Amino acid sequence: MNVAVLAVGTELLLGQIIDSNSAWMGEELAGAGIDSLVQVKVGDNVGRIEVQLRRLLDDADAVIVCGGLGPTHDDLTRDAIAAVAGTELELDESIVEVIRAMFESRGRTMPESNVRQAMVPRGATVIAQTRGTAPGLICPIEVGGIDKVVYAVPGVPHEMRDMVTRVIVPDLVARSGSHDVIQSRVLRTWGESESGLNERLDPIIAELESPETPTLAFLASGWEGLKVRLTAKAASAEVCSARLDHWEQRIRDELGDLVFGVGEATMESVVLEELRGRGSTLAVAESVTGGLVGARLTAIPGASDVVLGSIVSYSSDVKRRLLGVGPGEVVSESAAREMAHGARDLLGADVGLSLTGVAGPDEQDDQPVGTLLVGIVGPGFDEVRRVSLPGTREQMRQFSVITALGLLRTALGSAPRG
Repeated sequence: MNVAVLAVGTELLLGQIIDSNSAWMGEELAGAGIDSLVQVKVGDNVGRIEVQLRRLLDDADAVIVCGGLGPTHDDLTRDAIAAVAGTELELDESIVEVIRAMFESRGRTMPESNVRQAMVPRGATVIAQTRGTAPGLICPIEVGGIDKVVYAVPGVPHEMRDMVTRVIVPDLVARSGSHDVIQSRVLRTWGESESGLNERLDPIIAELESPETPTLAFLASGWEGLKVRLTAKAASAEVCSARLDHWEQRIRDELGDLVFGVGEATMESVVLEELRGRGSTLAVAESVTGGLVGARLTAIPGASDVVLGSIVSYSSDVKRRLLGVGPGEVVSESAAREMAHGARDLLGADVGLSLTGVAGPDEQDDQPVGTLLVGIVGPGFDEVRRVSLPGTREQMRQFSVITALGLLRTALGSAPRG
């Protein structure tokens, strides 16, 4: 059973609203073992909706149309579906009464425009609305002698999610006759380029060619790292998990310490857990990042038992007066080391982390734009690492955060637990 999703709304094309509905539906379909064929966005134009719907039905067994079921003149999904089905819209008085009762329960009178939401393509089944005024639709359609189905759901997320989970996914599973399960697992990495990861994993990728093996994809996620996604399909969740376990271990064996987490783990959450497991506290001194490291760490609930504070020592004077940085350049290995020691001593922490560098647009202290120096001091380690980072000023600052935390993670991992 192949399913396509058609998101309707000019605001989606203009970038005024992000199409999170389609992403959510893709995840729900995968969890039910239903394959997503393609996701398409189209504006509020009945002719264009009809064209896209016909195109999707040429390849898909079912299409879920999301949006365009409201009461206004630009809500045209019903009209397009009726045109594709070769039928007419009919007024369903029972829907009118449900909508009218909803308004009356709120002490309001139903506008006549809401009657539009009770127009149903002949032969369609109504999905009862429980969260809003717009009912959903199940519309059987024959394409080239093959029975297919179009579902229509509102674009309001909580209304859409209710109908998809309550009615559409069970209906699709029943139509497919399959009870396969699809599961994905995301390994999060840092320290290698996308092409570099691909090259290192080429031997493993070559083995992922049978229906019993997962698929593998790379997802570049900027300053959150590079993700390696494994997706498996099997008759049961247990078989899926076992396959993912096996191939995750194969990837870990190949990439080693480049893999820093799984799923929703972030570099900052992993570092916090490592420090917490050691019973260690952290002090940060930031120059080039201007407080971004502290912000990312403290955005995680419970971080206060590890993070004692972050000193934003943006000016050279503050570096010298507060952190004890000596004369000379402030973008240097000695300055980074002194900043880390200064923050650690000033806040009474076990571990000190510092960042100084040049985000641009101009060079500083004869150091090129993109230069980052990270100082890391603590039990069993006292080091400074120099890194050259790409991108704009903001990209360099954000990449500095995950780079510095990644270097701290590596230092902690190599240091003995005391």
